[in-house]
Amino acid sequence: MGDPLRFRDDPAPDEPGVSLDAFLNQKDATSVLLEAGDDVRALLPELGRVRLVEIAFPRFRDGRGFSSASILREAGYTGEIRAIGDVLIDLVFFMRRCGFDSFEPDAPFHPGAVDAALSRYPDVYQSATDGRVPIWALRHPQFATE
Repeated sequence: MGDPLRFRDDPAPDEPGVSLDAFLNQKDATSVLLEAGDDVRALLPELGRVRLVEIAFPRFRDGRGFSSASILREAGYTGEIRAIGDVLIDLVFFMRRCGFDSFEPDAPFHPGAVDAALSRYPDVYQSATDGRVPIWALRHPQFATE
């Protein structure tokens, strides 16, 4: 694998992610690797020291990582969230909406494919952690309460 695809301006963390259990037991760790079965909520009390959360996708059809990223962003985490593993270009748009801001897929993305994936849908239909206003709220602002 090469360098991760990042949508951040800050320097990339250089510490490898440790397992959730190891992270919780090491007070000097700043990067954590969440496996598909890990409960991200255990990490919430420690968000102040986390620079990088890597979320593993063992296979593309396992969507638990989407929920983990959303939970982190909704809890106020502003650090880097990286999707690693079996990450498909078709899902990058939706992953960005959930809060992922870097990607380290098993198979590298073609830069043109990334641009196409991120610009495919000019409007969104529901709220997410990215703050985009849903199309219904743009069309009917009198009904928007967010």
